[in-house]
Amino acid sequence: MRTASKNNSSQQRVDHLGRSSACGSSSSPGARRAFGLILSCLVVVVGSAPASAESLKDALSAAYGYNPRLDAQRAFQRASDEDVARAMSGYRPTVTGNADIGIERTDQRPTSIFDGVTKPRGYGIDAVQPIFSGFRTYNAVNEAEANVRAEREVLRDVERSVLLQAVTAYMDVVRDQELVRLNENNVNVLSRELKAAQDRFAVGEVTRTDVAQAEARRADAVSRLDAARANLRTSRGSYQLVIGHPPSGLAWPGTPEEFLPRQMQEAIGVSNNEDPLVVASLFREQAGKYTVERIRGELLPTIQLEASYDDRFGTSKLTNEVETGSLVGRAVIPIYEAGDVYARVRQAKQNHLGLLQQIEQVRTEQTQNVVAAWSQLEAARAQLESDRVAVESNKVALQGVREEEKVGQRTLLDVLNAELEYLNSQVNLETTRRNLVVAAYAVISSMGRLDAAWIGAAAYVYDPNVHYKEVRRKWIGLSITYGDGRTETFEAQPQTEQGWDPVK
Repeated sequence: MRTASKNNSSQQRVDHLGRSSACGSSSSPGARRAFGLILSCLVVVVGSAPASAESLKDALSAAYGYNPRLDAQRAFQRASDEDVARAMSGYRPTVTGNADIGIERTDQRPTSIFDGVTKPRGYGIDAVQPIFSGFRTYNAVNEAEANVRAEREVLRDVERSVLLQAVTAYMDVVRDQELVRLNENNVNVLSRELKAAQDRFAVGEVTRTDVAQAEARRADAVSRLDAARANLRTSRGSYQLVIGHPPSGLAWPGTPEEFLPRQMQEAIGVSNNEDPLVVASLFREQAGKYTVERIRGELLPTIQLEASYDDRFGTSKLTNEVETGSLVGRAVIPIYEAGDVYARVRQAKQNHLGLLQQIEQVRTEQTQNVVAAWSQLEAARAQLESDRVAVESNKVALQGVREEEKVGQRTLLDVLNAELEYLNSQVNLETTRRNLVVAAYAVISSMGRLDAAWIGAAAYVYDPNVHYKEVRRKWIGLSITYGDGRTETFEAQPQTEQGWDPVK
């Protein structure tokens, strides 16, 4: 898309994400200095004001950074990182302390030196260090890590879903804005037609029937305009829901043709290897395999080292203090666990088998999604050409009917019908243009490639590895980390919601 300024000294280009770049040259050094002064003033004025225009890239950036559904999934994904930390705890010692104080009274027959009241008290500390757990900890860590990787793919799936919703919401607003403009123009045209018909009726050139037909068409046009405005308000609401703020200055973006495969089979091949749900199913299968081994480890011996220290006071009339320390190596050999472990191993094997089957099921489902998205894209491409021909043909036909009506070869009804057909073809064209852009991004989404790294749509790209590395080997601490790096020790705080006005 290309627009020229009034002096034709600069041009603006818009890429497939609606990003604009200006190029041009001033006519003289003085003009350049003046332009620099003006620009510096504009920076001061505009710097604190909201942007007047928002490209598709800007909208995707906002959705990626502030969409609550995406933020929620990131929090769930960070929560899954803690499963690895929990599994790693199987390698670490367990240390407990204890203390007690009491009072005892002893009376014996015959009496003894031990009779009377004592106040036993003391404290102690115990530590247990696992040495061998039947490979349960090793398999538990691998199981948790596989599940973390699966959750990362679920996050990618939510991310592409949100970004596709953002594209859809953006294009819905752009389309509905154009439909409102077309219907407003149609109301203006029909208002002039009605006024002309009334004037001609006053001088006897047309009948009352012609005036009534013009009135009916204008009333229908007003109704269409009201419906278009209502649809625009609805689209603006959806935009606010997904993007996080009201739309402003949206424009038609191009289709991302350079990122689309040439053939459907290429898209299917990419989806089978890169689709988040497919990759997640592969990691879940790995986790299921480690689950079997973890449970099977309960049938193996365990070895642990136990250390304890106790210091007791006032245990008897003759003893002031008793200090005890011990270091014990203990082996536990399971002989029969009432059949529970065997049942859970068999259960885990069946679950693993189901996860294996789910891989093929997910691949089949995602292949169908690619086929459906590709079919919609091909249909939109073909429909776009037909709609363009229809618009041009109806435009020529309308001009011809108007000329013929002037010389009496056509009636006013013929003109009204031609105007309606021209409007309908324009509406169809704008709808198809919207469908084409959405279908193109739907194909990219079905391939598993619609993410922040691909679109370059964010000032930062959320990296799940940062939190994972932070907590994987963490021994102690209650604080949590937000997606933006903030920490919170006591209570998590939600994001502040942004208000909006759907009418603006």
